[in-house]
Amino acid sequence: MEELMPKHQIFVERTLALIKPDVVDKEEEIEDLILRSGFLIVQKRKLQLSPEQCSNFYADQYGKVFFPNLTAYMSSGPLVAMVLARHCAVSYWKELLGPSNSIKARRTHPHSLRAIYGTDDLRNALHGSLSISSAEREIRFMFPEVILEPIPAGQRAMDYLNLYVKPTLLEGLTALCKEKPADPMIWLADWLIEHNPNKPRLQHQTTEEQHQ
Repeated sequence: MEELMPKHQIFVERTLALIKPDVVDKEEEIEDLILRSGFLIVQKRKLQLSPEQCSNFYADQYGKVFFPNLTAYMSSGPLVAMVLARHCAVSYWKELLGPSNSIKARRTHPHSLRAIYGTDDLRNALHGSLSISSAEREIRFMFPEVILEPIPAGQRAMDYLNLYVKPTLLEGLTALCKEKPADPMIWLADWLIEHNPNKPRLQHQTTEEQHQ
């Protein structure tokens, strides 16, 4: 029976989403659709890329016939870059986007974002990373100041929870039962903030030099 039960696992992925220059005015509307689709917007910035930066971002497309038009289009105005996170973020975002050609998307995936906001094969409104590895590269490109640490999954996630989360949470819940506050949720939240094991501690040390 135990073998039939699914094991508790945590799977969180990140992917890059771009709202392209021709639909930046639909930013709020598109963000609302993203959030309602179960994504968390972890990072967001508005920027304008130079043709050279666009060439570097789309380096894997270099040499293709449409490449000059692609870099000209992507550098034609400001765009919005976002880091999206959720379970299977890369595949879910690609599914939400639909086919890269917006004309085809309107025929085969009429409810996809590219079908709704895109114009044609080039001006397809939105970008999404094709794989986890490309997502990491593209996120570093658009958000160079962000430190991307691997998110634990599977057994690594369970080990992390057992080692760092559960002991503190168990202690807090025990204290909560003893205290029996009027608002248990607020009380527990304050307790967790106060007893966060990763909270930096300031050490006030007085040296002889400070006395002189």
